[in-house]
Amino acid sequence: MGLRCSAEAQVASSTRGWHYEGELGATKVVTIEDQIVGLERSVKAFARCVTSLEDQRFLQKLNGWTPRDIVAHLVGWNRYVVKGARQILRGELPFYDIDPGYNYSKVNAVLVREHSSSNSEELLTDLRRSARELKEFLRSVDLSDWNRDHGVRHGGSTITIETTVDELIADYDHHRKQIERCL
Repeated sequence: MGLRCSAEAQVASSTRGWHYEGELGATKVVTIEDQIVGLERSVKAFARCVTSLEDQRFLQKLNGWTPRDIVAHLVGWNRYVVKGARQILRGELPFYDIDPGYNYSKVNAVLVREHSSSNSEELLTDLRRSARELKEFLRSVDLSDWNRDHGVRHGGSTITIETTVDELIADYDHHRKQIERCL
């Protein structure tokens, strides 16, 4: 993942957990399940994109990272979001926000090392498994805790489970587009 959302983006995001004015003034309710479905779509689209790569492209640098590095990073972030969400529920700053380095470079470097396989099928299996574990955890979160302010702040922003999942979805979409541009 990258930098945390700005306070303005946070305010816009927080409305998605409950009600917001849609087109023509219609009110739309976005549920935890809606957000989980969005995560599933992003994971599947990302995995399809990576699957379409030839083996040599999987290990070829794009913008400093290889697609292999990106998959490894997302495998780790799926699991980190579970751990971080549990800390948010306790009113604690997630461990990955304590000293992340510029654009989470320290955190991401650890993930790329931890998930060191160069086999795309193996890493994609890990990605799907970790995404499934994340979805199971998210489904266990009480609705009242989903976008509740538990007093956790980072860089001036309120950190919630909802905004953390929004950021992960955005990261999947960002990296998919990054790979697609290089195809």
